[in-house]
Amino acid sequence: MAVTILSVVQVIACLFLIVTILLQKAPTQGLSSSISGSQETFFGSNKATGIEAILANLTKIFGVIFVLDSLILVLLG
Repeated sequence: MAVTILSVVQVIACLFLIVTILLQKAPTQGLSSSISGSQETFFGSNKATGIEAILANLTKIFGVIFVLDSLILVLLG
């Protein structure tokens, strides 16, 4: 019974993880910006705001749920 519930939770977390990743905005800087020398640091002004911040946080939450659920299913199996 517990394995079935955890499997359903894992499928739901997986689907939400896929959706939140696909809804995020793609980074505009690619290889050309690294060659030209323009570089954003970790503490730069490239912080997510608004819906991007919410999607980033949801991605982290669903990622943690997915990993923990996977570990629990492995231990139970």
